[in-house]
Amino acid sequence: MAPHLTDWRGLYHGAAPCLLRPASTEELAGAVRLCAAAGVPMVPQGGNTGMVGGAVPDESGRQVLVSLARMNRLRDLDPVDMTMTVEAGMIVRTAQEHAEAAGCLFPLSFGGEGSATVGGILSTNAGGNTTVRYGNARELCLGLEVVLPDGAVIHALRRLRKDNTGYALRQLFIGAEGTLGFVTAAVLRLVPRCVSEEVALCAVADEDAALALFRRLRGRDETAVRAFEYLAGPAMDLVLRHGLGASLPLARPAAHYVLVELATSRPDAGLRGLLEAVLEEALAAGEVEDAVLAESEAQRAAIWALREGLPEAQTRAGASVKSDVSVPISRVPEMLRRGRAAVLALMPEARVIAFGHMGDGNIHMNVQQPEGMARADFLARGYGLMEAVNAVVRAMDGSFSAEHGVGRLKTGMLRDWRGGAELATMRRIKAALDPGELMNPGKVLPPEDPA
Repeated sequence: MAPHLTDWRGLYHGAAPCLLRPASTEELAGAVRLCAAAGVPMVPQGGNTGMVGGAVPDESGRQVLVSLARMNRLRDLDPVDMTMTVEAGMIVRTAQEHAEAAGCLFPLSFGGEGSATVGGILSTNAGGNTTVRYGNARELCLGLEVVLPDGAVIHALRRLRKDNTGYALRQLFIGAEGTLGFVTAAVLRLVPRCVSEEVALCAVADEDAALALFRRLRGRDETAVRAFEYLAGPAMDLVLRHGLGASLPLARPAAHYVLVELATSRPDAGLRGLLEAVLEEALAAGEVEDAVLAESEAQRAAIWALREGLPEAQTRAGASVKSDVSVPISRVPEMLRRGRAAVLALMPEARVIAFGHMGDGNIHMNVQQPEGMARADFLARGYGLMEAVNAVVRAMDGSFSAEHGVGRLKTGMLRDWRGGAELATMRRIKAALDPGELMNPGKVLPPEDPA
């Protein structure tokens, strides 16, 4: 059970009397009914790749851990309807492979897709590299099957694009992190497979130049932009130093980088010419200082490895404090500058590792453990560092969690940011569906204020 009792980042170490591994919705529903009757709390777990401690039990030893790993079957795939019905324990990459075999694409893509599960990405409303084009998990789900806290099952695996019949119940469970019920299966939306792709890595003059390049590409053909990723110089330095065989394909290091991916299902779209034309304009305007375009699939993968290798590089480099924030796209450059300054004012020796999805306003303002500082001393200041970034983000009408969720790590932030009527409404929904507070207790919602 040991691997199931610790989160991916090693922040939480829980205990549980047992690990349940149901193989079907019926088995899970029966187990939930037994736990509900005995008043035993339950914690769902998919790939256990979360960043906020949402999938591990607490230290009490009372919470039963429920793994959906055995519920991993493909129930249906229809290339005409462009839908795929899969069980919650299916690995995201496996879902992608099923779609590809049918000539389609399941477009959600992120670094942990080789171990994260479909149930996990829906429970956290995961985003990723292609959100700018296809949206988060919420936008890619048409129907759900859910086991409720009393063991009843909602059978709503409808593959309809239009269904205006009362409350959209699936939206309650997407992003709820297992606190309202256990997602057991989902109807996922597919898109046509891309037949033409172009990838470029660019050194840009500054944060404003990065945004200017995005606007140029979006203005030329918004439907072609599949990913637009920003990497600050220290982030690239970290992955070059600690990544597995990573190398910079540009002539010299830069202070700011952008990774661009264009893709289309149209064979005659001329993406290469479009990308070259936009880069020439940006070079002439002084926004882009250097750029390299992938000439093969191997080069494309090598460029993406620089971005995807960052989480592992951070782990190799020591502890890190992760701020997963979002602001309006127009304010991303300002947030990057002010957020960096706020962290360095608090910890001058800190290494600010800023990177992420500039095309949808989501940046990971991470802080790496300074060389020479003890891990425990650094992590003890973690909340202070996150709050320094959050203060900047809040002033810009942003969010303290863009795609990682709230989990256990950020429940206190939810009270500060979503208090009043908004938090009270969330509590009423929780009380209505889970009056015994047995579903993933201690996650998402903060404890009630003492009377």
